[in-house]
Amino acid sequence: MQFSEQILDFYFSLQKDFDPPNGVEIIYPYDKPETRRVMEAFYGKYYSDTRPRTLLFGINPGRHGAGLTGVSFTDPILIEEKCGIANTLEKRSELSANFICEVVDAYGKPEMFYGDFLFTTVLPFGLLRNGKNYNYYDDKATLHYFEPLIVESIRKQMAYPNVIRRIATVGQGKNLVYLKELNARYDFFDTIEVLPHPRWVMQYRRKEKEKYIEVYLKVLRQLCACEDG
Repeated sequence: MQFSEQILDFYFSLQKDFDPPNGVEIIYPYDKPETRRVMEAFYGKYYSDTRPRTLLFGINPGRHGAGLTGVSFTDPILIEEKCGIANTLEKRSELSANFICEVVDAYGKPEMFYGDFLFTTVLPFGLLRNGKNYNYYDDKATLHYFEPLIVESIRKQMAYPNVIRRIATVGQGKNLVYLKELNARYDFFDTIEVLPHPRWVMQYRRKEKEKYIEVYLKVLRQLCACEDG
């Protein structure tokens, strides 16, 4: 089975009937026809093979990015302009997607980057609270509610035949802490490398953006070197 088929099967088989606490709502894009078509085009273009990939774990999809496209760290504008996947999704720009687009360009080109890496998220769908993006770890009750799904989702993705047990977390705060805690319990990964979250870079360190692109490239090249070794 090609990697693209495994990825799409994972996302398209996710359940959607959740009732999280504290007024939290879910963003579930995977049953929308245009999102599914975009996902099929994207993963079909870059993952129709059996090459090994390193997983890069973000937090959970945002409402203007993967909450629309179904593809982590993309938005409807960039997935069309940079990946050639025309779409009728609402054309919203997303900060994290813009930074990651620059990282992909600096790495070489989309074919090279996605040939080595797969972006995913700890929680596979987005969250909203009071109409704003919400993180799975923002309150203990929400984290407790979704933890069985998180554990099962990571287990399924790490069971792909062509993924590498050395991963990176996109986010050096609570996302890293939680992945370390999970790994201590379940031994999902051999090692966890760390990448600063692109939204943090774009909001608080934009003048140093080029420096953080180099941070990304250094970590990504180290991951590839370990794979080759």
